[in-house]
Amino acid sequence: MIRVLVVDDHAVVRAGLQQFLSDFDDIEITGEAESACAAVNKVRSGDYDIVLLDISMPDRSGVDVLKQIKREKPELPVLVLSMHPENRYAVQLLRYGASGYLQKEAMPAELVAAIRKIRQGRRYITPELAELLAGELEGGDDRPLHEQLSEREHQVFMSLARGEPVGAIATALSLSVKTVSTYRARVLEKMKVASNADLTYYAIKNGLVD
Repeated sequence: MIRVLVVDDHAVVRAGLQQFLSDFDDIEITGEAESACAAVNKVRSGDYDIVLLDISMPDRSGVDVLKQIKREKPELPVLVLSMHPENRYAVQLLRYGASGYLQKEAMPAELVAAIRKIRQGRRYITPELAELLAGELEGGDDRPLHEQLSEREHQVFMSLARGEPVGAIATALSLSVKTVSTYRARVLEKMKVASNADLTYYAIKNGLVD
């Protein structure tokens, strides 16, 4: 039996996964968590074979949750479920220890295949993600500019692109305004633009924000 911990802040999603996976005799959801804090506590106290982790959490980023899970239980495989396409987060998350990345719009049968493959100690790589990884090996300089940002730089970039003021970003990320301003300067330099408006235009053009 593959014991699964589902981490997602939407009760409807958790219920849907519970209903769907109950049709398979070898897979059972034995734990649920609606927040990053709850997820970490469940991992610490429970015994699971795989974690299904939503990348967008209300209290902390899924990236932070992934890192903490891998620090506390390095052998516990994590399959990231996300509404975002592979080119936004997938390669980065694999670097941080994820065993696979799957979009929520994937076919249900693909989710089952991914769970079973990861339980065998392997990684689940979609064809789209395989292409991204191949591109990484061929030359990182060819990656889009936003994929060359660090995790924190990317968080600041996305916030600025959405029009959030520096003070609000500082509060959300628990940083000082001065630190966020420093990150902003780095982002502008790496993205080769001159203003926040340029960041917004880039993000819209590349489908990173609506």
